[in-house]
Amino acid sequence: MRNNGLLPSLVITTLLSCIALSAHGQNYPNKPIRMLAPEAGGVNEVAGRIVSQVVSRNLGQQIVFENRGGASGAIAGEIVATAPPDGYTLLYYGSTIWIVPLLRDKVPFDPLRDFAPISLTATAQYFLFTHASVPAKTLQELIDLCSANPGKYNYGSAGSGAATHLSAELFKILARVDITRVAYKGSALAATGVIGGEVHMAFSSGFLLSQVKTGKLRVLAVGAAKRSTLAPEIPTMAEAGVPGYESSSPSGMFAPAKTPKAVITRLNREILRALQTQEVKDRFREAAIEPVGSTPEEFGAIVKAETEKWGKVIKTAGVRE
Repeated sequence: MRNNGLLPSLVITTLLSCIALSAHGQNYPNKPIRMLAPEAGGVNEVAGRIVSQVVSRNLGQQIVFENRGGASGAIAGEIVATAPPDGYTLLYYGSTIWIVPLLRDKVPFDPLRDFAPISLTATAQYFLFTHASVPAKTLQELIDLCSANPGKYNYGSAGSGAATHLSAELFKILARVDITRVAYKGSALAATGVIGGEVHMAFSSGFLLSQVKTGKLRVLAVGAAKRSTLAPEIPTMAEAGVPGYESSSPSGMFAPAKTPKAVITRLNREILRALQTQEVKDRFREAAIEPVGSTPEEFGAIVKAETEKWGKVIKTAGVRE
């Protein structure tokens, strides 16, 4: 068989590419990094900023954290999806990244195709809170109350497809209760609504636990698969009467697809290092956020699983933007 020189050329090209990627990883980063987030004021922004500040110090380069709201996060996602895959434009995103494509026909990115997962960094757990005027004191009592009074009781949530909305829809499906949604322009306003008695109940992150101590609210369960370290005495939804229920809001960092593996590895290492610091643990706890690290592969599997899970809920509940 003749050797036409093609194989040696391919070998040389591959070796040169590997050397270039290795060098890129060793020199990275040598300029500021841009970190985009799709919303301001939510738990995802808080978690993203906390982690970014510590990672920035460890890398020795500034991470410029930038909120780019609009189109339910699609604008920030599109910017990163179309950015050069060099590790200098990153995305801090929560569940919106896989929820938005399930709610709309046209979204400028595919979360599984256009992004390279770096690491899961945090999980916002959602608790079911009721206003003190609601007579139920346990989750089962609430289910019985709602079952006996279809449509009478309501819940507050942020916009269509928000974690607080889908958490309640999953509760409706699994507990087989008829409760009415009251939509607010954001999770903070929905939380204010249940504190003030405008709505009977709401799923919200742990920052509302302080209102339980004042007597304004009751907390009946946490939606996560395991009890929260923020309030370990509170049962999970599954333990309290809704088997199979699990709802939380994971978030983490992404890069554009085709970003060199050496860069992803470096960023993942620094994120995990940051999550182990007492500074991050303390600041996360103050914000009622659970620190959770992962490999890029584990984070990618989470995105895929969450997409499939919430796709079924959205279809069953008929949720659209």
